[in-house]
Formats: sequence, structure tokens, C-alpha cells
Amino acid sequence: MNLRSTLLLLGVTIFFSCQEKKKEVVNKKSKEIASFSSDMMESAIIYEANIRQYSKEGTFDAFTKDIPELKKLGVKIIWLMPIFPISETKRKATGGEFASLIKDDNERKRMLGSYYAVSDFTKINPEFGTMKDFRKLVKTAHDNDIYVILDWVPNHTGWDHTWLKTNPDYYTQNEKREVIHPKGTDWTDVADLNYDNKEMRKEMIADMKFWLSKEGVDGFRCDVAGLVPFDFWQEAIPQLRKEKDIFMLAEAWEPELMNDGLFDMAYGWDRHHTMNHIAKGEDVVKKWNEVMEKDQKRYAKDDVLMIFVTNHDENSWNGTIEERMGKASEALTVLSYVAPGMPLIYSGQEYNLSHRLKFFEKDSIPKKKGSMWILLEKLGKLKQTHPALSGGRNAASYASLTTDGNIVAIEREKDDKTLIYLANLSNKIATIKLEKEGGYTDYFSNVELKLNGEEISLKPGEYKVLIN
Repeated sequence: MNLRSTLLLLGVTIFFSCQEKKKEVVNKKSKEIASFSSDMMESAIIYEANIRQYSKEGTFDAFTKDIPELKKLGVKIIWLMPIFPISETKRKATGGEFASLIKDDNERKRMLGSYYAVSDFTKINPEFGTMKDFRKLVKTAHDNDIYVILDWVPNHTGWDHTWLKTNPDYYTQNEKREVIHPKGTDWTDVADLNYDNKEMRKEMIADMKFWLSKEGVDGFRCDVAGLVPFDFWQEAIPQLRKEKDIFMLAEAWEPELMNDGLFDMAYGWDRHHTMNHIAKGEDVVKKWNEVMEKDQKRYAKDDVLMIFVTNHDENSWNGTIEERMGKASEALTVLSYVAPGMPLIYSGQEYNLSHRLKFFEKDSIPKKKGSMWILLEKLGKLKQTHPALSGGRNAASYASLTTDGNIVAIEREKDDKTLIYLANLSNKIATIKLEKEGGYTDYFSNVELKLNGEEISLKPGEYKVLIN
């Protein structure tokens, strides 16, 4: 074979080799995540990601690499706290004063401000990385069958937002035609939006559509949704749903926000506050039953509430889980999973976060797996596999097995599968006569037991999850 023939053969070989490699790349391309549907809410767990505090780096990339780990906890939805640039003007510092008033340069630079003082709804906070980094986060989540929703701040903007220069009529003004912060609040680092202005509404909706159509996000958690006029949601959400199937979470308790296909889920604030209260061991069963009866009356059967023992507000301003709930912390965490609704994990909770995260400056969470990771992993598996923990629009039935005392006893049932939760939320040993018969398995100890209506005694903070 001559040199020319040899070169020709070599070229053909390389060409077909490249084609094979291209095929391999194409075959490795990840499939698109399934469209969000209400069925997926039945076993879903939502995770609130505080990007600034999640890692020492405080970046998208540092969080993205841990997404496969969150999948092990059963996480189906990641809610990203606001990812937008934060205003410099009137930026708040720890203690509530404006950062600009701090004389020491180094101390002033540490003050990063509130995520909720947004200067541009269509850009990325450079602290966290770039738009490319954000896209990698969304893709990684989707590759792991996890949806991503953005924390949207519709009630106000930071004082650097371009609308303040181009369209001051987008904002609430006083009698002197001065833009003001939201009335009745100490949110002096933000300017109140005027929802009487139709053009502002259009721009707000357009900015929300941008993230759905251009960046592939799957919905929004809407900050203080109850402070925004209800008719805005009636106007906006149908338009957003035309873009794609989305998940909408309202930071609000009002039942009407879940009417007519508006929000998919609201906050179970009263349940959370009740858990904080009963952790003190006072009228435990009575207070829990009261809040559940209240919710059953005011919410429709297919309404869904988010159930939580902590979130960014609770942790930073009201205390850690341990501070608020003491010895009942673990039992109440389990209750947040077995009660009707969707359980929330807040950044650091899975790592036994034991301090209040700073809100206006850099902090970080622990990253060592311990008892809480083990507990949440087990609860995640139970939530995903046991029909009696269905918590969406077709939730499992709910019944209280006692009317008084200090042991909360509830029963959930669906598709002939039953789950019983017992927890002593007082500071002393308590007993309950459980009028149930049949064979059950203690989920956490994996011990089989047969109930015959006998008394069960539990130590303070002790709980059991019995399944058939």
C-alpha cells in the first residue's frame, strides 16, 4: 500500500471513530425532567436552599455538587432563597442599621444585606456565581429528578432597582411624592410597590416568565404573598401556567390563595406555631387537635400546606429547633413528616444546625452527617413509599386517636395501608391506652408488635411510628 492510500485509510478510520464518539455523547445526554404535576406532591419533600450560608464558598457550584446527596433525603423540590443582586442603597447590617453608617471599612464590607432587597429581577447575585453556574445547578437538579423554584419578592424592591429611576410611579408614594418603604414594617431597606399601576404588573409578570421560559425553573415561592393584592395573583398565575406546568408556593396562610388553580401550596403557620407552643408540654393533645380541626374547617380537602419545624426566618430571628422545641425537637420533626402536607428541610437542618444563621452577613452551616441526617433519610424513604403519608391533593385520611393528655396519637390511612404516630411531647413520662388491634411494625426499630388495646408508656420526647 502506498503512502497516499495509507493516509486515506487513516482519515476514513478517524472520521468514523469521531462519529462513534459523537453518538456516545448524544446517548449520554440527560433526559428532560417530567412536567410537574399534582400527583408528584403526594410524596414530595421541599428543601429551602440558603446559598450564601450553605457552604464556606457561598456559591451555586458548592451547592450543586451536593444535590445528589439531597436526593437521598427524598427531596423533590429545591426552593432557592432569592438569587438576585442585592441593593447597595440602604443595605441593612446586623443589628438593623444601614451598612453605610458603619465607619470601619472591613466591618462595613462584611454586611451583605438582605436577599429580599432585590435590585434586578432578571440577573444573578455575583456573590453566588454566574448565570452559567445557575444553569448548571438547574440541570443537575433536573438530572436528579428534582424541581427548582425561585424565591420571588413581589411586594417590594431594593432602593437600587432601575424602576425607581425610570418608573417611580411603580412605587407607593407619600403626600410629598416620595417613595416609601412598606407601611407598618421596619423593612426600611426596600421600597413598596404600587399594584394600582397596571404597567408595573405587566413588567413583574414578564420578569417571572423570563425564568420559566429562558432559564427552565419550575415555579416560585412568593414572599409575603398575602400582602400582594389577590387580583394580581388571579391575573399573573394563569399567564405563568401557560408557559409550562409549574409549582407555586405562597408564603401565606389564606385559603383563597389556593382556589381556582392559583397557588399549589401555602404555609402551615398555625401548625408550626402550635408545635413551638406544645414543645413546652402544656395541653399538648388539646392544642394540636384544635389547630388540626381549625385547618380542616377553613381549608378545602385538596388544599396542601407546607409543614416545618424551621425555616430561614425562624432560625435567624426566633431560634434554632433546639432552642424552641427542646427535648421534643426530634419528635416534632417526625410529626412534620407524618402530619398532612409537605415537609420542609431548611439548609443545615439535615446537619444538626445548632446556631442561628446570620441574616445580613456571611455565615455557614455544619457539613457533617449525624443523627438528623439519619432521621431525615429514614423519614424520606417512608414518605416516598408508604401511601398513608400521601400529603398532596389526594392525601391519606387523618384522625386523632385521643382527645387529651400529653401523647399526640394520630392515624393516617390510604389504600388499606395504615400508619400510627405516637409522641410524648411533655416533660414527664406519659401513657396512652391505644384502642387499636392488629399487627404493626415499629418503623424505626423494625420490631414487630401486636396491638390489643393495651397501655403504652413513653418517656419525655419519645415517639413511635407504627406501620402495617
